[in-house]
Amino acid sequence: MSRAKDRITKFTNCRLVEGDSLTKQDLLINATSGKIIRGQEEFYGLNRVPDTVIDLGGRIVAPGFIDVQLNGAVGFDFSILPDDMAAYSSGIRRVNKALVKTGVTSYLPTLTSQKSEVYLKSLPFLGPSGFTRMPGDGAESLGAHCEGPFLSLTKNGVHNVEFIQQAPRGFADLEDCYGAGNLRVRTKAPGISNSCPAPIKMITAAPEVGSITSTISEIVSRDIVFSIGHSESTYEQASKAVEAGATMITHLFNAMRPLHHRNPGIIGVLGAAGGLPRPFFGVIADGIHLHPTCVKLAFNAHPDGCILITDAMSLAGLKDGIYDWTNGDRIIKRGALLTLEGSDKLAGSSATLAECVSNFLNWTGATIPGAIKTVTSTPAKMLGLASTKGTLSSGADADIVVLSEERSELGYLKLNVDQVWKFGVKVHDRHETQY
Repeated sequence: MSRAKDRITKFTNCRLVEGDSLTKQDLLINATSGKIIRGQEEFYGLNRVPDTVIDLGGRIVAPGFIDVQLNGAVGFDFSILPDDMAAYSSGIRRVNKALVKTGVTSYLPTLTSQKSEVYLKSLPFLGPSGFTRMPGDGAESLGAHCEGPFLSLTKNGVHNVEFIQQAPRGFADLEDCYGAGNLRVRTKAPGISNSCPAPIKMITAAPEVGSITSTISEIVSRDIVFSIGHSESTYEQASKAVEAGATMITHLFNAMRPLHHRNPGIIGVLGAAGGLPRPFFGVIADGIHLHPTCVKLAFNAHPDGCILITDAMSLAGLKDGIYDWTNGDRIIKRGALLTLEGSDKLAGSSATLAECVSNFLNWTGATIPGAIKTVTSTPAKMLGLASTKGTLSSGADADIVVLSEERSELGYLKLNVDQVWKFGVKVHDRHETQY
């Protein structure tokens, strides 16, 4: 129930993303609790008026975007450790404040294949932001995504083969690699009623490598998502991984055995043959990693499992040029295109999630709510956070993105991020002078 000290903001003259629809309805958010208020009687029963009323002129109100694969941005890479870890913490804060301006209010900071020392030092900084978050801090970590090092050597992408591990014997080897403490729920802190989740929220690995498939049940029992990726898995091997508890596929089509009509490989598990559940899957809709038709095919195969990701690198937000990479190579940046110097090998992306949503919207024929779902409610469901993230339901975190529509002369529909609210507080406005 609202309290006298609560600060209430009311959005009016707006369209709310409600499932597969845009609903003309007001929305109330509480900046004190950081939550959404949808029970009208809860507010109006107190005979109060909102502290602030914002007329959005018919614009769209969506939940804050969630990016489940982000390697870095604005010159900072989560996988590179400076000599001074205070600089590492500062770099994370810089990413958080830049990221929120793109509409991403929460994300999984992603580590590529590294030696154990890097995981042990970095993961304590990358876990869920927890109970101390302030709106001005920017985007929020929902836990780290460890993409590797248990990957296929032939599907390494730009991962350094020196760090890829090929023969894990069991879960103990994962504990040795990541640190046992980073794979389990942390002890309750003084004065905190709930335990803190493990620093690691998702692990991408190749099921055919060593005894990885045998570790999946132990991984998921700890509320960690197992994602299939960077893999030569056959359809049968991928199916066994899904049966064991894998619920996600990392950047579908990229760094995996291609679809073949007699062996559909990892992509084939989207068909749900044999009664297996169909996993969620990530798609990089930057116009570079995938042909638009492939994006449309994947979406049509399993609409409720489609999650847009950026796979953005530290070069996101920087000028075009040639930059050093973690394995000693160099990466060329031309707009959103990142390639390994001296080859045409893709090296991640520098597109924003909002740009990917607009591309997806135009390529697939999805509705606006359907496109927004791929970066809100679907990733939240995959992460087990559907009640607090990716939704405008009562009691959910008041992470809000206000979007406007812009159509080009060629008919391309673009969604612009006009405002971003974190925990009920406005943290970005591209037209600040209008309010």
